[in-house]
Amino acid sequence: MKYKVDKQEHYTVLTLDEPKLDSLIAPKLKSELIFLRQEGTRNLILDLSQVSFVDSSGLSAILTGNRLWKEAGVFVIAGPLHPAVSKLIEISRLDSVLVLIPTVSEAIDYVLMEEVERELKAE
Repeated sequence: MKYKVDKQEHYTVLTLDEPKLDSLIAPKLKSELIFLRQEGTRNLILDLSQVSFVDSSGLSAILTGNRLWKEAGVFVIAGPLHPAVSKLIEISRLDSVLVLIPTVSEAIDYVLMEEVERELKAE
C-alpha cells in the first residue's frame, strides 16, 4: 500500500496514493488506522483524492477509521472525491455518517475548529 502520513500537533493527514481501495488494500489501511489510533493520533484526515475506486472492503476500512475516532476526536474524509467514490458513499448512505470535506486544507480548518470547541467545552 502506497501512502503518506503527515503528523502535525493537532491532526494527522493520511494520504492514500492508490487508485483502488479494494480487498487488497483495505486490510493494510485498517492496520495503519489502528496503529495511528493506538499511537495517540487525536484527529485523522484521510485524503482519498487519488482513489478512483472503492469496494465494500474499502468502505469497511473507512468505517473502521470512523469508529476508532468517534470518541477520541475527529475522523474526516478529504479530497476532491472521484465521482465513483462519491456515488458509492451516497448510495450506501454513508454521507450522513461520515464527515466529508472537499479539500485537505478545509479539512484541516474543520479539525482545528473542532479542537477549539472541545477546549471551550472542557473549561
